[in-house]
Amino acid sequence: MTAEVVAEVAPLPGSRCQASRGVLCAGRAEAKAGSSSGGAMARAWQHPFLNVFRHFRVDEWKRSAKQGDVAVVTDKTLKGAVYRIRGSVSAANYIQLPKSSTQSLGLTGRYLYVLFRPLPSKHFVIHLDVSTKDNQVIRVSFSNLFKEFKSTATWLQFPFVLEARTPQTDLVGSAPPGARWTCLQLDLQDVLLVYLNRCYGHLKSVRLCASLLVRNLYTSDLCFEPAISGAQWAKLPVTPMPREMAFPVPKGESWHDRYIHIRFPRDSLKVPSKPIEKSCSPPETVLLGPGPQPFPCPVASSKPVRFSVSPVVQMPSPTASGRAPLAPRPFLEVSLSQERSDASNADGPSFHSLESWAQVEASDAHTAAADTHVLTHESAEVPVALEDTGSCEGFLPDPVLRLKGVIGFGGHSTRQALWTPDGAAVVYPCHAVIVVLLVDTGEQRFFLGHTDKVSALALDGSSSLLASAQARAPSVTRLWDFQTGQCLCLFQSPMHVVCSLSFSDSGALLCGVGKDHHGRTMVVAWGTGQVGLGGEVVVLAKAHTDFDVQAFRVTVFDETRMASCGQGSVRLWRLRGGALRSCPVDLGEYHALQFTDLAFKQAQDGCPEPSAAMLFVCSRSGHILEIDCQRMVVRHARRLLPTQTPGGPHPQKQTFSLGPGIAISSLSVSPAVCAVGSEDGFLRLWPLDFSSVLLEAEHEGPVSSVRVSPDGLRVLSATSSGHLGFLDTLSRVYHMLARSHTAPVLALAMEQRRGQLATVSQDRTVRIWDLATLQQLYDFTSSEDAPCTVTFHPTRPTFFCGFSSGAVRSFSLEAAEVLVEHTCHRGAITGLTATPDGRLLFSSCSQGSLAQYSCADPRWHVLRVAADMVCPDAPASPCALAVSRDGRLLAFVGPSRCTVTVMGSASLDELLRVDIGALDLASGRLDSAMAVCFGPAALGHLLVSTSSNRVVVLDAASGRAIRELPGVHPEPCPSLTLSEDARFLLIATGRTVKVWDYATQASPGPQVYIGHSEPVQAVAFSPDQQQVLSAGDAVFLWDILATTESDQSFPGAPPACEAGPGTGPLEDAASRASELPRQQVPKPSRASPPRLGVCARPLEGGDGARDTRNSGTPRTTYLASYKSFTPARVSCSPHSAKGTSLPPASGGWLRLKAVVGYGGNGRANMVWRPDTGFFAYTCGRLVVVEDLHSGAQQHWPGHPAEISTLALSHSAQVLASASGHSSTTAHCQIRVWDVSGGLCQHLISHHSTTVLALAFSPDDRLLVTLGDHDGRTLALWGTATYDLVSYTRLPEPVHGVAFNPWDAGELTCVGQGTVTFRLLQQRGADVSLQVHREPVPEAVGAGELTSLCYGAPPLLYCGTSSGQVCVWDTRAGRCFLSWEADDGGIGLLLFSGSRLVSGSSTGRLRLWAVGAVSELRCKGSGARSSSVFMEHELLLDGAVVSASFDDSVDMGIVGTTAGTLWFVSWAEGTSTRLISGHRSKVNEVVFSPGESHGATCSEDGSVRVWALASMELVIQFQVLNQSCLCLAWSPRCCGRPEQQRLAAGYGDGSLRIFSVSRTAMELKMHPHPVALTTVAFSSDGQTVLSGDKDGLVAVSHRCTGTTFRVLSDHQGAPISTICVTCRECGDLGVEGTDLWLAASGDQRVSVWASDWLRNRCELVDWLSFPMPATTETQGHLPPSLAAFCPWDGALLMYVGPGVYKEVIIYNFCQKQVVEKIPLPFFAMSLSLSPGTHLLAVGFAGLHRPPGCSSQPPATRSWCGRFSAAEMQQGLWCWASRLVTPGTWTQAWQRSQVVNGPHAGTGQDHVNLLDQAVVNLAT
Repeated sequence: MTAEVVAEVAPLPGSRCQASRGVLCAGRAEAKAGSSSGGAMARAWQHPFLNVFRHFRVDEWKRSAKQGDVAVVTDKTLKGAVYRIRGSVSAANYIQLPKSSTQSLGLTGRYLYVLFRPLPSKHFVIHLDVSTKDNQVIRVSFSNLFKEFKSTATWLQFPFVLEARTPQTDLVGSAPPGARWTCLQLDLQDVLLVYLNRCYGHLKSVRLCASLLVRNLYTSDLCFEPAISGAQWAKLPVTPMPREMAFPVPKGESWHDRYIHIRFPRDSLKVPSKPIEKSCSPPETVLLGPGPQPFPCPVASSKPVRFSVSPVVQMPSPTASGRAPLAPRPFLEVSLSQERSDASNADGPSFHSLESWAQVEASDAHTAAADTHVLTHESAEVPVALEDTGSCEGFLPDPVLRLKGVIGFGGHSTRQALWTPDGAAVVYPCHAVIVVLLVDTGEQRFFLGHTDKVSALALDGSSSLLASAQARAPSVTRLWDFQTGQCLCLFQSPMHVVCSLSFSDSGALLCGVGKDHHGRTMVVAWGTGQVGLGGEVVVLAKAHTDFDVQAFRVTVFDETRMASCGQGSVRLWRLRGGALRSCPVDLGEYHALQFTDLAFKQAQDGCPEPSAAMLFVCSRSGHILEIDCQRMVVRHARRLLPTQTPGGPHPQKQTFSLGPGIAISSLSVSPAVCAVGSEDGFLRLWPLDFSSVLLEAEHEGPVSSVRVSPDGLRVLSATSSGHLGFLDTLSRVYHMLARSHTAPVLALAMEQRRGQLATVSQDRTVRIWDLATLQQLYDFTSSEDAPCTVTFHPTRPTFFCGFSSGAVRSFSLEAAEVLVEHTCHRGAITGLTATPDGRLLFSSCSQGSLAQYSCADPRWHVLRVAADMVCPDAPASPCALAVSRDGRLLAFVGPSRCTVTVMGSASLDELLRVDIGALDLASGRLDSAMAVCFGPAALGHLLVSTSSNRVVVLDAASGRAIRELPGVHPEPCPSLTLSEDARFLLIATGRTVKVWDYATQASPGPQVYIGHSEPVQAVAFSPDQQQVLSAGDAVFLWDILATTESDQSFPGAPPACEAGPGTGPLEDAASRASELPRQQVPKPSRASPPRLGVCARPLEGGDGARDTRNSGTPRTTYLASYKSFTPARVSCSPHSAKGTSLPPASGGWLRLKAVVGYGGNGRANMVWRPDTGFFAYTCGRLVVVEDLHSGAQQHWPGHPAEISTLALSHSAQVLASASGHSSTTAHCQIRVWDVSGGLCQHLISHHSTTVLALAFSPDDRLLVTLGDHDGRTLALWGTATYDLVSYTRLPEPVHGVAFNPWDAGELTCVGQGTVTFRLLQQRGADVSLQVHREPVPEAVGAGELTSLCYGAPPLLYCGTSSGQVCVWDTRAGRCFLSWEADDGGIGLLLFSGSRLVSGSSTGRLRLWAVGAVSELRCKGSGARSSSVFMEHELLLDGAVVSASFDDSVDMGIVGTTAGTLWFVSWAEGTSTRLISGHRSKVNEVVFSPGESHGATCSEDGSVRVWALASMELVIQFQVLNQSCLCLAWSPRCCGRPEQQRLAAGYGDGSLRIFSVSRTAMELKMHPHPVALTTVAFSSDGQTVLSGDKDGLVAVSHRCTGTTFRVLSDHQGAPISTICVTCRECGDLGVEGTDLWLAASGDQRVSVWASDWLRNRCELVDWLSFPMPATTETQGHLPPSLAAFCPWDGALLMYVGPGVYKEVIIYNFCQKQVVEKIPLPFFAMSLSLSPGTHLLAVGFAGLHRPPGCSSQPPATRSWCGRFSAAEMQQGLWCWASRLVTPGTWTQAWQRSQVVNGPHAGTGQDHVNLLDQAVVNLAT
C-alpha cells in the first residue's frame, strides 16, 4: 500500500466518514509500493473505521458463530444491548468471526478496538488470528489466565493483568469485583514488529471466549482517544473516538472515573516501522512489580480510587537489534484515571504529548509511576515529572511538519478556479492539493488528501460543501466540509475519469461528467443532502451520451435542470424519476461550432420561472450564443473579432461581426456584465448587449478560465501559463494572486539575506520568489537552453544557473541581467554549489567533468577544470555536489556510480574515496550512490543515498560507515539534507517527503508526508531552519512544529524562595520581581531570526573572569567602567575544587551545548538586528549567537582573552569582535566573522592594549578600532582586505568613537574635555586624518565625555561623566544645548527618529523626546532644554553598557554590568530578563538525581535551579550579604519528589536546607564557626555532612538541624571533598550502611563507615600522600580530591598534589594501591561516571599550541551530563577496565581540550563557571 493510500482518510468527530487534519502525514510507518488501485479502494471502504459486528451481522449468526452460553443482555452502564459470554470452560463458550476457519475477515485496519468488560471473579480469553504480508498466520492471545508471556513462531500469549491498588502481590488472576468497561486498543502492526519481527497484513479472525461482556469490535487505521470530548478536541491535536464507538458519559462525570482505556503496546514503546535484523539472543521476559521500570511515565489521578489503578499487560523485550537498541516497556500500565502523556500516535493523525490535555482537569492527588517522581502542587494543575526522562528520550513530534504555503496553480488543468459565495476567497487546485486563498490577506489554507492531480472542483451556494475529484483512474471523489476542511466522504465514481463537477445551489445535488472504461461520455447525479448529517452519498441517476461535453452546469433556479455544451452540441438536461434525460438545442447554422463554456443568466425582471432564464455559450471560433431555455433556440449570435491598426500587431478594438474570430475559452455572466476570456490573452468585460468593451486586461498567456465574483465587482481569471489573478472593476487594477511553473520543478536554492527562493523547471524558466509572501519577483526564460541547476551566492545579490548546453551563468538580481557566462563543460550541468563564504563555486556536467571557479569578485573566473571526476550521465540533482558546512570539503558521486569522492575544496586534492558498492553485504549485489550531503561540520558526517533504498552515514574524514538508515524507499532518492542542529534528516523519495529523527539512533522510522502528485526533486531547510521546502510538481513550504526538548520544571513554583520558618525578616530575601525568569521569550521582530545550531567544535584559548568576592552587597559602578575594559581576576583558593559523582549518560564526546550568562564587563558587546532577527552577545571569550524564538545557541570561539566589544556591519553580514589584553599575544585580537556561516574570515591586530570600541563606516568600507586609555591608539582598516589603512596615537584618553552616518569620511571621538572631529583624506593609497578639536563649554560642567551618537543632521549628542547630555552642531563645531539627564555617568546614547535613549552608571534607562532640538539649533547658545522631555524611565540591575533598539525605538535589548540582558518595551513600560547568569563567581554545580535539573551556587549568595533542557532559570534562593560556597542535592533514595532538597553552605559557617518542590527554606543551622567548603547528604538523605576551611567535619540531622557529631581528624587543613556511597561494610570488618570519605588540603584522605540511625561512625582507612615541591605547584597547592569508584565498590580514586602528577587507584579492601595513571599536570577537579566507566579530570595547566597561554586558569566544579565532572581548561577522559584483580589497563578513549568562555593571564587562575554556567553535554 502506498503512503498516499495509507493517509487517504481520517476521522471527524461523531461522523461516519471523515478525513484527518494531518492527512498529509502518513506517520512513521514505512510506505510500501506495488499495490494496485483496486487494493487502495479495498482499504478505502474500511475507513475511517469499521463496525465489525454490524458489517458481519453478528446478530444473524450467518457469517459468525457462537458456542455455549452466549446471549444478548442489556447493560445498565452503557444503556444498550451487549453480548454476554459466560461459562466455566472458556474454550466451549465463545463468539467467533468469521463463521468458518477457512474464511477471512480481511480487515486491514492497524488498530483493533475491543469494547468489553470482564465478568467479576472470572477469567476470559481473546484470540486473534493475524495474517502477515507473507501470508503467515499468527495467533495473538490475551487472557487473565496466563501467568507469563509465551512466544512461538506462530503464537503470542500475553497475560492480561487487572491490578488492584492493594497490598496484594499476585498480579495475575480473575477480574476484580468492580471491573469496568474497557476499551482495549491493540496496535497489530507494532505487536508483530516488536515480538516477531513480521509485517502486519490483515486481521483474519477473532474469537472472544468466556467470561466477559462485549459491546462491539472496530478496526481503523486511526488512533482514537476515547476520553476527549468535542469541546476539548477543538483545542487539542488528538483524534476523538467517533460517537458510534464512544462510551456514554453522564454530564458532570469524568470518562476515566467510569471506564478503562488500554493501548497496547504503549506509546512510550517506540518501535521501528519495518522488521529489524534478528538476533540470536532470545527476548527477555521481565516481570515488573513495584520496582523501577525502564521507561517511567507519570500517571495523574483525577481523584483517588478504591481499586485497580494499573491494569498491567506483561510484555517481553523485543527482538534485539543494533539499529534499535531501545527495548519496549515490559508492562503496559493503564490508568483508571486520567492519563497525562499516553497518546502519541505512530501513524497517521498524531497526539504528540498530551501536555495541554493534562491541564484540562485539576488534580488533587499525586501518584508515582515506576521510578519517576510526580509532584502535585497546591494549584489546580496536573502534576509534572521532576525527574529526568533522559533514558526514554522521545522521538520527533508527530507530525513534525505542517503545510504552510504552496507555490503553484493548476496541474491537471488551469480551468478549475472558483470564487467563494462571499467573494472573500478563491478556491483552486495545485496538483493534488486544494488551496483556499484569501484575496485580501494572501493567507492560504489547504484541503489535503488527494494522491493525484485534482481534475474537477465544485462549491455549493452556501460554502458548506466542496466536491473534488482526482484525475487518474479509478477516479476518487471527495466531499469536504468547506468551513472546517474535514473530508466528509470519499467515494469512487461510476466514471473512470471525472472531468467536471457542478453543485446545485443548496448542495443537495452534485453532477459529474467524465468518461467510462470504454471512453464514452457519462453523466452522473449524486444526492449529497445527507452527507453532513452522517449519511452517505447516493447515486440518483446516471446516463451515457455520445455527444461531447466540455462544460456542465446545474441551474441556479431549478436543481433538477442542467445544461451542457461541447463539440457541435448544446443540450439541456433534467433529472426526473431517477433518470437523467437531455434534449438538444436547435443551433441551426452554428451546429458545427466547438463550444467551450456556458453560463446562465437570470431574467432581469427576476422571474423565477425557468423559462425566463437565458443561457450563454461560447466557442473556439469566437461566437457567443444567447439561448432561450424555454424555446430551446438561439436568440442572438455574436462573434469576437480582432481589429488591427495598420502595421499594428495587437487588436485595438473588439467587435462582434463577421470574419475570423478570437477563440474564447471561458465566459461568466453576472446580472450586468459578461466576462470573456480568450486565447489571445485578454480578459474582456462586456455589457449584456455586447455593444462595446467596458474593461480589458492583457495576460501573459491564453486565458483558460474567468469567473465573476458574486458581487460582480471582481473578475477572476486564470491562464494556461499558470497565472491566477483578478480584475477589480472599480479601481480598474489587476491583482496577481498566484504564479506557477508549467512543468515540474527540478531544483531550488535559497538566499538568506533577502529571504528569496530560486527555482528551475522543465518549462525552461528560472524564477525568483519571495519566501515571506510566496510571490514571484523575477522570471528568467531561456527558449533554447534549458536550465538544470541553480544556487545563490552566499553574500552578493547574485545567483548562478547551470544549463543543458554546459554553460554556467551568473545573474544579477539588482540589474536582472546575465553578468558572466562560462562554457567549460561539454555536457548538461548536473551539479552546482558554492562554499558558505562565497569564495568558490563548483559545477559538474553529464560528461563527468568538474569545474572550480573563483567568486571573490563579481567577474568570477574558472580556476580548474578536471575531466572524468564526476559520475557521467548522472541526472541533474541538487545533491550531485556537496560542500561541507565549513567550506573545506567537496563531495560527489564519481568517478563511477559505486564510489563517493571527497576532495579539499580549495586544492581539489582527493582526500577520500569510498566504495559504496562494497557496503551492501546483505543484498549480494553492487550498490550505487545517488546523492550526497554533509552534516554539520562538528559532526563530520557525510550522508549518501544509494540505489538499494538506504542512506549510509559516513565519517567524512575516514570514510568509516557510522550508521545506516535502511529501506528508505523503493524509489531513487534524488535529494537529502540534514538540519544545522543535526536533528532532522529530510529525504525526497518518490512523491513523498520523509523526515527522520537523525539524532535518535533508535529512531522508529521516518514520518512520511504526501501531497505531491509527481516525484519530489528537491528538499531543503529554510535559512532560519524553521521551515522546509519541497519541490516537484509545485513548491511546498512546511512549518517545522518541533521545538527544543520540553522543559520539565517544577509545578507552579515561583523562581524565588520566601523565607522559611525560623529565619529573620531580612536574612533570606526572595529575588526581586525584576529578576524573575521570562515566562516566554519575547519576539520583538516579525522577521524570523535564523535558527543557529549548537557548535560542537572544541574551543580554543584561555579563560578569564572577575574577582567579585563579597559581591553579595550592592555594587557601585564607577566612571572607570565607561573608560576601559578591565579583565577581572580571581585567585584559586584551596576549597575551590571538589569532586562528586552523579548518574551517568552515554557518550564520551563533549561539546559546548549552552552558555548562560552575559559579559557585563564589556561595552557595546551585544548586537541585535530586528529586521533580520540576528542577536549576538559576548560571554567571556565566546561570541554567543542566539535564536530569540527557540533559544538555540551558536558559539564562536577563538579569542584568547575576554571579549570587550562587538560591532555589526550595516549590511548585517559581518560581525567584528575585539578582545582584551592577553599574555599569550603581543597585541589584542580583532576577529571578523561571516554572520551567515559563523566562520572567522579575518584575524587582525594592532592595539597592544584592550580594544575599547569598534565601528563600521556607513558604507561598510572602513572599520575603526579604538584602544583604551592606556594604549590611546586609533586604527582604521579597509574592509576589502582588512589591511591597516591608517593609525594614530591619541594625545588624551578617548572613550568613544563614531562615524558620521551622513558622511563616511568623517568620524568623531569624545574624551577628556574635548570633542575631536576627524576627516578622512585619501591621496592614492594613503589615508590621513585631519583633526579638529572643540573643547566642552564650561556651561556643560566639569567632567569627561563618555558616550556619543549622531542625531538628525547635523546634530551630535554626547554624554558626560556627570550625567549631562550636550548637543553639538557638527557643521558649526559648537555645543548649543545641554541638560541634566541622570545622576551618574552617561555610558550609552542611541538616537532614532525623534527619540533618544540614554543609559547611565546608576542603571537608569531613559527615553527622551528630542524632536524640537533641531529647531533650537538656530538659537545658538540661547537654546534652552525645556523643549526636551523624558517620555519613559526604567531602572535596571546595573550600569547600562550596551543596547540595540528597533528603528522606532519602541523595543530593544539592553545589557548591564550585572551580566543581564533585558528586553525593553517602552510601549508597555516593562523590562523582561532575556539572559542572566550569576552576578559573581559560581562556586558549585550539582545535578538532580535524574539530571533533569541542575543547581548552582555563587559568591553573590544565590542558589539557582536550572532546567537543563532549556537552561532556563526555574527557582532562585537568595541569601543577602553572604557567599554560598558549596552545594549538594539530596539523593534519589531520599523518597518522593516533595523530599527533593538542596543543602547549601555559606561563608559565615551556616548551612541551609531548601525544599525544591515547595521553593522554600526548610531549615537553617550553624554547625561551623568558619566558612564551609563542602557538603554532602548521607545515602538516605536524612543526614548532612559538612566540612569547613579549618578541617572540621560536622554531622547534622536534616530534620532537626542538630549537629550530633564533629570530627576533628583533619583539623588544620581545609576539607576539600566529602563523598558518600551506600554500601554494607561487613566485609571491611565494621558495621555500617554508609561508606564515606573526607579529603583535606594536607593530602590526607579518611574513609569512614557509618550507620547514623544508630549513631555509629568508625574509621576504616587513613591515607596520607607526600607534599610536592613548591616549584611544582607554582606557589599554590591544587586540591586533594577523592571519590569512590561507582563501578567497583572496593576502589577509591585520588588526585592531588604529590611527588608525581597521577591518578592513584586505591583498594581499601586490600589496603594497597592497585594502579597509577600518569597525568600531564596536577588535577584541579575529578569526577567518575558509573555508567560509562569514565574518569574526568580537569587541570590547572595544559600545554597549549603556539600563540596560546601556557598556563590557563584553574578549574572549578562542574557536573557534566555524564557525571559530576569538575572541568575547566582541559579534559582528559579514559575508559578503565579490570583485566585481572588488582590490575588496571589504561585505554585512552578521548584526549580533547575543552575551553571555557573566560580567559586570563598565566597568573590569573580563573574559574570556568565565573558568571556563566557552561553545559558540557556528551
